[in-house]
Amino acid sequence: MAPRILLSGDPLGRLNQLFKRVQSVSKSAGPFDALICVGQFFPDSPELLDEFLEYVEGRAQVPIPTYFTGDYGVVAPKILSTTSKKAENQGFKMDGLEVCHNLFWLRGSGKFTLHGLSVVYLSGRQSSDSQFGKYSEDDVDALRALAEEPGVVDLFLTNEWPAGVTNRAAVSDVPEGVSDSSCSDFTVSELVMEVKPRYHIAGSMGVFYAREPYLNADSTHVTRFIGLAQVGNKNKQKFLHALSPTPTSTMSPSELSARPPNTTIRPYTLQKGAAESKKRPNDSDSDSQYWRYDVSKRQRNGSEGEKLCFKFVCSGSCHRGEDCHFQHNAEAREQCRRGVCLDLIIKGKCEKGPECSYKHEFQNESVQRKPRSENANRSKECWFCLSSPSVESHLIVSVGESFYCALPKGYLVEDHILIIPIEHFPNTLVLSPEGESELSRYQNGLRNCYKSQGNDAVFFELVSKRVSHANLQVVPVPSSRARLLPNIFSLAAEKLGFKLVTKKFSDSSDGRKYLQKEYDAALGLFYVELPDGTVLSHTLEENEVFPAQFGREVLAGLLKIPDRADWRNCKISQEEEAKLAEDFKKQFQEFDPCQ
Repeated sequence: MAPRILLSGDPLGRLNQLFKRVQSVSKSAGPFDALICVGQFFPDSPELLDEFLEYVEGRAQVPIPTYFTGDYGVVAPKILSTTSKKAENQGFKMDGLEVCHNLFWLRGSGKFTLHGLSVVYLSGRQSSDSQFGKYSEDDVDALRALAEEPGVVDLFLTNEWPAGVTNRAAVSDVPEGVSDSSCSDFTVSELVMEVKPRYHIAGSMGVFYAREPYLNADSTHVTRFIGLAQVGNKNKQKFLHALSPTPTSTMSPSELSARPPNTTIRPYTLQKGAAESKKRPNDSDSDSQYWRYDVSKRQRNGSEGEKLCFKFVCSGSCHRGEDCHFQHNAEAREQCRRGVCLDLIIKGKCEKGPECSYKHEFQNESVQRKPRSENANRSKECWFCLSSPSVESHLIVSVGESFYCALPKGYLVEDHILIIPIEHFPNTLVLSPEGESELSRYQNGLRNCYKSQGNDAVFFELVSKRVSHANLQVVPVPSSRARLLPNIFSLAAEKLGFKLVTKKFSDSSDGRKYLQKEYDAALGLFYVELPDGTVLSHTLEENEVFPAQFGREVLAGLLKIPDRADWRNCKISQEEEAKLAEDFKKQFQEFDPCQ
């Protein structure tokens, strides 16, 4: 059965009226699976604050799982700041941060699955006086990256209307006053052209408007735009709309490509010069991803009026090629590769403050890499060396000739395993052929063990100067969720400002050979080996500070256990660790290559 979703325009804090209407509709036409609110969610005046806080503070119950994108209004900064700090909201989450029971904040931008529907969202709006309620350039960049992935998006949620949505529409259907572009956004227009959703839902304009379906470039399906009015508006405009779309994943190609008789051509256009003049009055910072900032503002050799192509600086390529009318600056790209802060390169300054882990001065080619020093007594102090008096032997579940397997301190999930070299090796990419062969046998044994329980194995390792003794982490993931792994890892990387290289191999040994070839001992590498043979990797630039918990945080988000993203939050007693190790030994026994 197709999911049943309720859509609401700007609540403006009028939650009593909103939820009363939801319950009324649910009795006559329900039940419904979720409520999605677009436009301003928080009150626009202090008079409604008490009513609003009744729900947020738990004195009144939110009757249905409710998701919102309009993170602005009275008291929004205080509530959302508190929400961000909750333990259950830590880690990589795109399916909503829990404000209170049944109420979820869709922060920034992202993609998640809601009752089988593929949902993409852009929270906030283009301008705001607060750190909350304004989408960032990184949020836009993440959506552009999502738009390049295969698959059709079912729902695209934005607060503001896309500029130009009424173009080529039937004039008689266009509500009075929507020609005013004060609540429309050119960036949203560009994003919807790239995302190409089946439904685009927006608020903020104060009227209800269901546009005729329109065609998308290079796609067979149509897009339907639905604009929703404010809750409790005086003109009695429709603010609640029911929708029951069949998820794209279950539709046949013919169903997906069906075109209603009233379908129009795409309403949006991107024209050089004209589009820019609309998007950049007074040459402001409202430029889109590909042409954001004036080079002359941050680079001495930039001539007046030149614009950097953001896509080229980040990735070294731009799909517009010679048609891109903004600068493909090789120097800026090289500085990005060397770990210089992207905001510094493009804007001329970094606004993240001490939280930013990237370099804040341009790098010269003469910068020398420091040779790595080795400590002859390291093995005596290393927790992972089997000969060390510090090794925690009660965690060990198998010992081979070159490797041993052990439970980690503060496991992510039960059966989370580390494959560790017995000798003091800095990573698993510098092994002898015999060592590589044994590692492969351990990997296959763990794959088969997990498979017998309905799980697939995910392997990941951070190869860095900060990691003195290799440990290849192995985490079981339900086989039903394994297909999500490439996208969620790639999107997480995009949000942190780097890109994972994706390669797929029919044989896992070929993937390991590829990684050994890519590894540069002077730099570093993070990689993930996925169940379908895909290898994701990122070469660390010199002095790049890579998040040590990245692999774990991504999987914590996928498995919906964000409170376990940090191993230090997951410590248990030595007696409990020993029991878990014994339990795993028993289930691994028939798969252990060293038995």
